[in-house]
Amino acid sequence: MANHQKDFLFVLIKSLSKSEKRQFKIFASRLETSSNTKFIELFNILDKSEVYDEKPILKSGIIKKVQLSNLKSYLYKQILVSIRLNIPSQNIRYQLREQIDFATILYNKGLYKQSLKILDKTKILALENDEKYMAFEIVEFEKLIESQYITRSIQGRADELVIQAKELNYRNTISSKLSNLSLQLYGMMLKTGYVKSDEEYNYIEDYFNKHISKIDKDKFGFREKYWFYNANLWRSFLLQDFLASYKYAYKWVTLFYDNPNMIFLNPVFFIKGNHYLLESLFMLKYKTKFKKYLYLLEETIADPRFPVNDNISSLSFLYLYNNKLNYHILEGSFDESEYLIPEILEKIKIHSEHLDEHHEMMFYYKIACIYFGTEKYAGSIYYLEKIINNKNLIMREDLMCFARLLYLIVHFEMGKDFNLESQLKSTYKFLLKMNDLHEVQKEIIRFLKNLNTLYPGDIKKEFIKMRERFIELEKNTYEKRAFLYLDIISWLESKIENRRISDIMREKAKLINR
Repeated sequence: MANHQKDFLFVLIKSLSKSEKRQFKIFASRLETSSNTKFIELFNILDKSEVYDEKPILKSGIIKKVQLSNLKSYLYKQILVSIRLNIPSQNIRYQLREQIDFATILYNKGLYKQSLKILDKTKILALENDEKYMAFEIVEFEKLIESQYITRSIQGRADELVIQAKELNYRNTISSKLSNLSLQLYGMMLKTGYVKSDEEYNYIEDYFNKHISKIDKDKFGFREKYWFYNANLWRSFLLQDFLASYKYAYKWVTLFYDNPNMIFLNPVFFIKGNHYLLESLFMLKYKTKFKKYLYLLEETIADPRFPVNDNISSLSFLYLYNNKLNYHILEGSFDESEYLIPEILEKIKIHSEHLDEHHEMMFYYKIACIYFGTEKYAGSIYYLEKIINNKNLIMREDLMCFARLLYLIVHFEMGKDFNLESQLKSTYKFLLKMNDLHEVQKEIIRFLKNLNTLYPGDIKKEFIKMRERFIELEKNTYEKRAFLYLDIISWLESKIENRRISDIMREKAKLINR
């Protein structure tokens, strides 16, 4: 039995909606081939199966094992063709691609004038929707046809096409450079998290400035601005400059609201921009603005004009619910947020094919934080162990580190001192291995280790002393990232005042009116 997660055909069939399945069967019934009956039967078997298993297929007798691979490939292709034929007409990219295909058909028949007419209209549509890559492809096609379709105005037409090609090529090159830079910075963020030293800070600054030098910002169109803001956002996140992150995320989102048609043409970019805007506001603890933009995002996604497909549905779930949790953590309203947990767990199952492991683990960490805030420590430990025991999580090392630190604190709260010493040693070794042992981590481990040696009357004094120490560390650029994952200061204050951490955080949130 193969793993259904790895069988592409099975996963594709399971992703089809009822209408797509119905459309495929209508499409398949029109095909008159010798393999027609076989691939429809294979489709029906896989559609009814819960997991991918070749035994029922072979037992049905529709095909021999040596032929199965070819039949699966054929079925896979026909499903894609069926979906392609039934894509909604309002999708501008498919409209453009379809018109280019029509122009190619006419060109191959030698009907150059008709082909050029379609291409000219399609090019205008592409430029209106900032689809400059397609516009460049069209111009190159026009140049090819004009070289064969001779007219009296060929010289003027040739000059016009050359100018258009140069301009589009320049803009596409700039977009490509900026998108490459953005992707590389994002990769650094996933792998190592925020910068940890002056050396890393200077490396990121030099790397960024080297890649944006000689770029003329005055010539930016929509797409160039988008990638420029995107790259600046990741640079700012890496450097922990959250005011700059907010600045560029705000520019990113405003760019879409100023060009509303782009929201519906590029919904993924729009959703992600809003997520990073909300994440920046979370880091800055701007609660009022956070609530405003979270509501605005949810309202826009609910707009009937907003595209709906599996990918967009998964991203909408990921970013909306991630930020709903963030809002409750920011507000300190842990008790009020518990209703979200069963919804999130159910949606994780629904969107499992589209969620990567790192985002799933991030959900678990925030759920663990919610349970910690409500003092339901067993629930917190359960979700932290899902992260700690995940051997495949090679990215987001910072998440792994702080999951382990919170794990130690939860065990301390539960009074499980009998194995705290071994856990402290294990966490210390892990942080050394990850090259992530900074002052905040050292202080947490040292603090927890020393608590067992103190007299009961001295414990409160130690909490007060550590609170002052952490307040100073929070001012350090390279240490403050720890406080973004774990509000250790509020926890210490809860121990000093003998109050719930949620009450402490809620009072702090009320003092912030931004």
